[in-house]
Amino acid sequence: MPLIDWLNGNAEEVAVCSEKLDMVYVKSLSPEIVVSYNYKHIIKEDIISLMDGRIINLHISLLPWNMGADPNFWSFIEDSPKGVTIHYVDKGIDTGDILLQEAADFDENIETLGSSYRILHEKIQLLFKNNWDKIKNGRIIARAQSGPRSFHYSKESVNIKEALGEHIWSLSIRELKQRLADMYLR
Repeated sequence: MPLIDWLNGNAEEVAVCSEKLDMVYVKSLSPEIVVSYNYKHIIKEDIISLMDGRIINLHISLLPWNMGADPNFWSFIEDSPKGVTIHYVDKGIDTGDILLQEAADFDENIETLGSSYRILHEKIQLLFKNNWDKIKNGRIIARAQSGPRSFHYSKESVNIKEALGEHIWSLSIRELKQRLADMYLR
């Protein structure tokens, strides 16, 4: 919501959609750009083609690491790089060319999954706000994703989240990793 309020406050006309986008809806809006942020649905290829490079996604991982679901969670579990990425949406899941990235460091003895999640969202919103004019006017040269990568489906973390319950968000990252190690060593 803070990002929507910020866009509205900067004279941008914003339509918010949490449901699955369909061609009729997108055509009726005729948007200049589509910003996908915390959007749980995969945008269909016909809409991607219609928008012709004018869909961006705000993703809380340092792509190409942790594409797909639960990127923050997996970055800690797999000890992969952490950060945020703004990228173009293409027909793959989180595979589009990168516009902007910013790395993040966390003290795993202090930070929790919940606090790191909030920090990453603050970081990506600030990155977006500081670069919005360049993004919407196409003044950032995108680069293809390269190097090692990882991908996760939401179903991969369901059993882990259920086993740890609500505590998963308040455990220090170090303790979270220890509990997971204990679960799988039994």
